[in-house]
Amino acid sequence: MILARYLRNFTNTKLFHQPMPQKQYDYIITGMGCAGLSLAVHMIQSGKFGDKKILLADEAPKDKNDRTWCFWEKDAGTFESIVYRQWEHLWFYSDDFYKEFSIQPYRYKMIRGIDFYNYCYSVIEQHPAFEILYGKIENIFSAKETGIIVEGRTIYSQYVFNSILFEMPSLKKGEHWLLQHFKGWTIKTEEKTFDHHVATLMDFRIAQQHGTSFCYLLPFSATEALVEYTLFTPSLLKEQEYEAGLKNYIENILHIDDYTITGKEFGVIPMTNYRFPTHQANIINIGTAGGQTKGSSGYTFFFIQQHSKALVDSLTRTGKPFITNPSSKFHFYDSVLLHILTNNTLPGKDIFSTLFEKNKVQNVLTFLNNESSLLQDIQIISSLPTLPFLKAAVKQYI
Repeated sequence: MILARYLRNFTNTKLFHQPMPQKQYDYIITGMGCAGLSLAVHMIQSGKFGDKKILLADEAPKDKNDRTWCFWEKDAGTFESIVYRQWEHLWFYSDDFYKEFSIQPYRYKMIRGIDFYNYCYSVIEQHPAFEILYGKIENIFSAKETGIIVEGRTIYSQYVFNSILFEMPSLKKGEHWLLQHFKGWTIKTEEKTFDHHVATLMDFRIAQQHGTSFCYLLPFSATEALVEYTLFTPSLLKEQEYEAGLKNYIENILHIDDYTITGKEFGVIPMTNYRFPTHQANIINIGTAGGQTKGSSGYTFFFIQQHSKALVDSLTRTGKPFITNPSSKFHFYDSVLLHILTNNTLPGKDIFSTLFEKNKVQNVLTFLNNESSLLQDIQIISSLPTLPFLKAAVKQYI
C-alpha cells in the first residue's frame, strides 16, 4: 500500500491517494533529503519549469530535526534565509597548535535539518509542476524506458534524478571507503559559558585510539551550543562510546560540569574515492550517490548546491541534464589523503594541524571547497610531509 500523508502546513501540495493511476512525468526525483529537495528548489527558483510535470518520491516525509549541515561560502546562498547561525571566526585546536582565525570573506554557516525540510516543502507546495509520493522505492530503471517502481507500481519519466544509495559499491584496487560518523548533543548551561561569536571547526585534543577523531562546537548563544564528536574510521562505535566521547570532551576539555542535553543527532557519511557514476542512461545520480560528498572531508551541502545549479543550468540551456565531470585533480588529492588515513601512515590530526598552521586559512577553505588554483594547491601540498604523501600518491597508481 502506498503511504501518502500530509505534512504540517502542507495542505496544498498534490499527493497520491489510492487508486494511483500510472502517469508520465518529465522528471522524477527519488529521495527527499538534501540533494533531492535542493534540486527541486533550484528548479523552482530558476523560473523555467512551470510547464513540466515533476514527481518527488521518498519512503516517508522529513519532519524531524535529524541533522545539521555546515559549510562556508562568501556570498548569500540559495538557503540564506534559513541559516540558523553563522560565524566569521573559527577556532582550531590540536595538542601543539591552536588559533582563532578570521575567515572573512568566508562565513561558516549552519542550517538545521528541520528548517531546511520545512522551507523546501513550503516552496514546493506553491509550485504547480510538483507532486509528492510517499512509498518504498523498490527499483529505478532506464533501458527502453526510464522510471521507478514504488511498492509494485511502475511510474515512467524522461529522466530520474536519484539520490538513494541502495548499497555499498564494490571497490577496486586503490579505492578506499571510510565512514565519517558523528554524534551530537545540543546542550544548555545556566551560566554564560560560550563565546557565540566564534565556532570551533576542529578540536583534536581528544583520544585518537579509534582513528582520526575530533570534536567541534557551534555556539548559538552564551548558554547554548551544539557539540559534535566526529570520527573517520572503517566502522561505527557502540552507542555508549559516542556518549562517553561527548561527555569527556564537554567535562574534561571544555570544563563544563553543569549542563542539560536538549537535543541529539547522529549521522554517517561515506568518505571514499570510489567514482560514483554521474548517470546511467537517463538516471542522473545526485547527492552522495552522485559523488557530491567530498572524499577527504565528508562535506556535502556546498557540493550539492553547486551540482544542483549545474544540472538546472544544463536543463534550461540544452533540455538535457548531462554536465561535464569536475576536475580530476581534487579526486587525486582526496585519494592520496584517504590512502594515508586508511593505512594510518600519518595521524589525521597531524595532517589537519599542519594544514591550518602552515597555510592561510582562506586558502585552506578554498582548497577544501575544490575551488583552489594550481598555485594554491602547490603551496598547500608543499606544506605537508613530503615523503608520506609521495609514497601514498605512488601507491595509488601502481
